[in-house]
Amino acid sequence: MRAVAANGDESAFRSLYRRHTPALYAFACRLMGGESADVDDVIQDAWLRAVRGLPEFGWRSSLRTWLSSIVLNCCRERWRERPEIQDASADAVARAGDLNLRMDLEAALAALPRGYRAVLILHDVEGYTHDEIAERLGVQPGTSKSQLFHARRALRERLSGGTSKDTTATAS
Repeated sequence: MRAVAANGDESAFRSLYRRHTPALYAFACRLMGGESADVDDVIQDAWLRAVRGLPEFGWRSSLRTWLSSIVLNCCRERWRERPEIQDASADAVARAGDLNLRMDLEAALAALPRGYRAVLILHDVEGYTHDEIAERLGVQPGTSKSQLFHARRALRERLSGGTSKDTTATAS
């Protein structure tokens, strides 16, 4: 990282990119509801910002956590710029085909409203605390807890074949 920040060392950057991009891509894919073109753009934007921000990186968190925060911010900006991707539930259902035969966790996650999906992924997949989630999303810790509760309930409903009114909510 220091070589990239100090003199733009390309081989050092390639090493960082190879080490961190698979996890960042999976994280962005979950947040974006599986929209691969948008995920590619998010990852590209995130790396551009990361390289520009490396000199100011203060090691107050791990590199992966810092990069994940950049990816999260890029996803949130894309949601604001393109409202049609803010809730991918209709597209996710269409992509999943016959839900009785092909429902899986990724399709169920993609069908959640973006706020529920973001909190669930940050907490249950990435291991962030509610305070950390609140800080990253600009909400109160209680909102994070509430959205996690509703996200888990909606996910259970979807995976059990039921429908939940929470999956049509506009959680942010």
